[in-house]
Amino acid sequence: MVKFIILLILAYLLGSIPNGIWIGKIFFHIDIRRHGSKNIGATNTYRVLGWFAGTIVMVLDIAKGAIATWLPMQFGIHSWYPLIFGLAAILGHTYSIFDHFRGGKAVATSAGMLWAYNFVFFCIAAGTWVTCIFVTSMVSLASMLGFTIIVIASFFEHDPALTILAICLTIFTFYRHRNNIIKIIHGNENLVPFGLYYWYLKYIKKTIHPKQQHK
Repeated sequence: MVKFIILLILAYLLGSIPNGIWIGKIFFHIDIRRHGSKNIGATNTYRVLGWFAGTIVMVLDIAKGAIATWLPMQFGIHSWYPLIFGLAAILGHTYSIFDHFRGGKAVATSAGMLWAYNFVFFCIAAGTWVTCIFVTSMVSLASMLGFTIIVIASFFEHDPALTILAICLTIFTFYRHRNNIIKIIHGNENLVPFGLYYWYLKYIKKTIHPKQQHK
């Protein structure tokens, strides 16, 4: 029991590490909480600090969830129990003790948990995420769809623990993205600077708007 509690605390503290904040302050002297969407995750880091910093934050946030889930396995904790530690890391990222119990949306950290627990499911979620971003140019929509796909996949895999956790995380993700959902409905969601939808809008702007200006 003592080992379980210690590992649980470590998982939460690991998840609490605010990579976006620390990297922004240490290397760029910028607090990303004051810029862009004010979120501390990889997407806003990418938007504010550039692709390199955003990629580093994404990798580190994934690693938080993966290590928190993997570490208990090395101490003989198996079956579905590692999911509890992954969830602790997710809660740490979302309610970080290093950020006044605020944090990010925990998409990357959840992906890391999935990586350590079931790599095949991680590949399914990652493939869905990448494909959706390429088509829609929206990270928020890709994140919500990725969680939804995992719920469906875990149901067919007959993994009740993962299904229950995936449903809870999906609901939580939709809640954390509630403002993004409103923006998507009204057509003013932030887009990444690539993907079919982004290129389509860019094409429309170049071809239609100049014609309207000449009228």
